Amino acid sequence: MSGSHSASVTTVTDEPTWKPGERFARALGFAVDVHASQPRKGSNVPYIGHLLGVCSIVIDDGGSEDEAIAALLHDAAEDAGGEATLEEIGAEFGPDVRRIVAACSDTFEEPKPPWRARKQKYIEGIPHKQPDELRVSLADKVHNATAILHDHRELGDELWARFKEGRDDQLWYYRELADAFQQKSQGRLADRLSETVRMLEAEAGG
Repeated sequence: MSGSHSASVTTVTDEPTWKPGERFARALGFAVDVHASQPRKGSNVPYIGHLLGVCSIVIDDGGSEDEAIAALLHDAAEDAGGEATLEEIGAEFGPDVRRIVAACSDTFEEPKPPWRARKQKYIEGIPHKQPDELRVSLADKVHNATAILHDHRELGDELWARFKEGRDDQLWYYRELADAFQQKSQGRLADRLSETVRMLEAEAGG
């Protein structure tokens, strides 16, 4: 009798819940067109990396194609064109994508209202967000908070010079976000944001 053992092979047969197609590709192209020359704040890292990161978080969390597209476009209207860009997004990608993008934006005004008032209004809107809006909004904040945490580990307190509003305001904002999302969502993305903010506070002396 042979001493060898037959290997147990597991075959993955599951199909994805949706398959990226022409519509998703158009959304990626739209995002590139809007943000191609834009770097991440205080760095030379292409901004498209943030959008792809947010999209990845949304997809990994089980998001729909509309949510993934909205993740790619979540800053487009706020950064370029305001309401006109939002209407273009609605015409190109549908009312649900438009709605999610609007929910992820804190203003379409130019010049923008004062920072603290904008952020407070965004926080106050979290309890009223729909589930798809929550997922994309949370993915955005998770990606941002994670980037801040990693950059703080590399740069220390020099990091805060990137922001018009410094350390205390940034820590206030992310703590308020984490608390508001936790009260509304209580899912794994909300937990991930809370844990990232907790680490940031501990390491930045918050």
